[in-house]
Amino acid sequence: MTVHFIGAGPGAADLITVRGRDLIAASPVCLYAGALVPLELLDNCPAGARKIDTAALNLDQILAELIAAHESGIDVARLHSGDPSVFSAMAEQMRRLDALEIPYDVTPGVPAYAAAAASLKRELTVPEVGQTVILTRLGGRATAMPPGEDLATLGTSQATLVLHLAVQLIDRVVEELIPNYGADCAVAVVARASRDDELILRGTLTDIADQVRAAGIRRTAVIIVGKILAAETFPDSHLYSTARPRG
Repeated sequence: MTVHFIGAGPGAADLITVRGRDLIAASPVCLYAGALVPLELLDNCPAGARKIDTAALNLDQILAELIAAHESGIDVARLHSGDPSVFSAMAEQMRRLDALEIPYDVTPGVPAYAAAAASLKRELTVPEVGQTVILTRLGGRATAMPPGEDLATLGTSQATLVLHLAVQLIDRVVEELIPNYGADCAVAVVARASRDDELILRGTLTDIADQVRAAGIRRTAVIIVGKILAAETFPDSHLYSTARPRG
C-alpha cells in the first residue's frame, strides 16, 4: 500500500502529469481539496472508489482516512493543488506517515506560478534583467513567516517576487514593496490561472490594488512583481548564442 501525494495542477484538468492521472486511476481511495482541485480529475478514479473532499477535514481526520486505507492494504491518491512542494501542507502529513511507518511517494504537478507565467506569456528569468525568482507569501491568519522572510527584507534583492496566498492583503504588499521596487514597478495578478474563468490584471505598484478591488479578486490568485514583466530590451541568452562553441 502507498499514499501517493499528487500535484493536481493549477486548475485546468488536463494540466496533470500522465503519472498523476495513472495513479488516480489505480487508487481505490482519493482524497482531494474540493475547493482547489478540478473535480473532472475524479473521473479518472476507478469504479467504486472512495472519494473524500478534505476541505472540511482537519489533519487528524485526514490521517484517519490514510490509516484506514493502510490497514486495508489499498493505495490512496492524495491530490494537492498545483505542485505539492510549495504551500501544500504536505510536510506535516508526511511527518505523521513517517511516524506510523506508512509508505508514500510524491508526484510533482504544474505549480500555479508556472501557469500564471504561461498565461502572461512571460519568462520569469530574462537575461540581464532578472535571474532570480522568490516564491513567498505574507504572514496573516496562517502560520507566521520566519525571521528575515518579510517582504521588506526579501525586496532588497529586487528579484522577481511571486506571492501566493496574498491577494487579500494587496494593500500591504504594495506598501512593503514600493520602497525597494518603486511605485512604477510592473505587477501582474493572475486569478484562477489556466481555468475557464481566468482573470489577468496588469499594472504597477501604484494602481494594482485598485484593480484587484475593482475586479473583486479575493483568493486563488498569484501576484508577480518585477522588472521582467515589462522587459523588452535584453540580450539573447548564451544558450543559443552564435558565439557559443558547438560540438
